Amino acid sequence: MMWRRWSVEWFGRLQGENGDLPLFKTRQECREFINERYGYIKSRPDLRRAPYSWRLPRPVRVVITAEQNEAET
Repeated sequence: MMWRRWSVEWFGRLQGENGDLPLFKTRQECREFINERYGYIKSRPDLRRAPYSWRLPRPVRVVITAEQNEAET
């Protein structure tokens, strides 16, 4: 089985909290989540310049694959 979803990438890593990776069915849902959670970065020039150089996270497409272990069948 394979699922295609959207998730949040920031500094080359998928972002999540407490081991949970947020997954969204649409890119728009993911973008709304990013704006709610990380939107404050847009209004913080101190975070956007060095030494932090933060940018908003971006939505990325992820593919989740589930495989059945043949030893268990």
